[in-house]
Amino acid sequence: MLHHLLSALHEGLSLPVVLVFLATFLLLADYLKGRHPRGFPPGPMRLPFLGNLLHVNAKNPFSDIEKLREKYGNIFRLQAGSMRIVVVSGLPLVKEVLVHQGENFVDRPELPVSSEVFGSFGLVFSNGLSWKQQRRFALSTLRNFGLGKRSLEERIQEESRYLTDAIEEQKGQPFDPQLLIKNAVSNIICSVTFGDRFEYSDSRFQKLLHLIDITMELQGSVWIQLYQAFPALMKYVPGPHHAFFKNWGNLKSFVREIIDKHKEDWNPHETRDFIDAYLNEMAKEDAAPSFHEEGLLHCALDLFFAGTETTSATLRWALLYMALHPDIQARVQEEIDTVIGQSRQAALEDRDRLPYTNAVIHEVQRISNIVPLNVPRVATRDTTLAGFFLPKGTTLMSNMASVLHDEDEWETPDVFNPGHFLENGQFRKREAFIPFSAGKRACLGEQLARTELFLFFTALIQKFTFQPPENVKLTLNFQIGIAVSPHPYRIHAFCR
Repeated sequence: MLHHLLSALHEGLSLPVVLVFLATFLLLADYLKGRHPRGFPPGPMRLPFLGNLLHVNAKNPFSDIEKLREKYGNIFRLQAGSMRIVVVSGLPLVKEVLVHQGENFVDRPELPVSSEVFGSFGLVFSNGLSWKQQRRFALSTLRNFGLGKRSLEERIQEESRYLTDAIEEQKGQPFDPQLLIKNAVSNIICSVTFGDRFEYSDSRFQKLLHLIDITMELQGSVWIQLYQAFPALMKYVPGPHHAFFKNWGNLKSFVREIIDKHKEDWNPHETRDFIDAYLNEMAKEDAAPSFHEEGLLHCALDLFFAGTETTSATLRWALLYMALHPDIQARVQEEIDTVIGQSRQAALEDRDRLPYTNAVIHEVQRISNIVPLNVPRVATRDTTLAGFFLPKGTTLMSNMASVLHDEDEWETPDVFNPGHFLENGQFRKREAFIPFSAGKRACLGEQLARTELFLFFTALIQKFTFQPPENVKLTLNFQIGIAVSPHPYRIHAFCR
């Protein structure tokens, strides 16, 4: 009976009718899935299946975000595929999300790309008790290996000498500082995490840094955006996103080799670095279940990437701004010469005596805004924000540009102006200066990054004057990856 009924239906339905039915069904399913709950923030009309992907340019999403903010206010919604996103702007709302309601937005969303690469392990994308245990352990271990202690300061001073020597070898000829700076900055976190630094001539490590650059460039591409929105489909679509995941596999293999070498000569009574400390923790009888080899791999990767990308990008912005603003560079050099001279390196204790230099470093961080949408959060429970209802599972993006470039907070928000951090010649702290995020998930390497930026920057400006090549106009064009970094550029570094 059923067979005859299906046969009759099959014979009575033409292919166009079936296609129309399927299209109608899919559109209806997409509409029902994408309906927003009552009291949800306003936002642009979404397209079927695509959501609001066409509203935001992958190569420069920040101007589009600002236009949407002007239209819909400091809290608005977007949709990427089936993922519901709320963007918050302005210091009060950003602090509400990150600090005052921090517990409601403390977790990371399960984004397809991060889930594929990191799973639920590590320091950045883990959640719940596992994240608390890993973060507490990492902070404690970094302190033991010199974070905030003199030993770390000495490591950075030593690496500064290697860096200035390498730049001096350029003999004043135009060069791209990207690889040298990345190598120097990476060596600091490598010495803490892996127990050793890498020579600038180490071809294997240079290839690894180049691989990181390629991977970070792909991270900001439209292909990765499409993968975030349609992972099930994009797994079968050819494109550069497959190279992105392959590169991550190679990076994991590099770290695994270092971990395996540590396991071979591991001595629990002689802790050399973060990996040894983690192996010790894993070996404890009462070790928490979150401490295992996969956790070690991803924690080491997180430290390596976070400790390399953000600080090296900021230093490259700093040299670019110095070359574009020779008057500011000269004033920094004058202050360094007066307070420190040329006979010794800067030390952390000099920072308070170098208010203008400190202000310049902060202004570089403010205006370059290298993590402009912060790392995403997710609502851990139904909650209310600015009068709007956000159900559990809503992804939150904090618009850091709306804070770091807010005309109500900064006198000249779009101009490079160290005066933002000066008052009567002394360094001035600003509440709206939050480049390391805020709250419980603020950057755990903030103190390390601040130390590196001060010691590397003062060493470079003390030793060299940076200038653009003749007949070359330097620009502030950027590229998007884990951090927003300047497009590769070439400058002179003339010994002083």
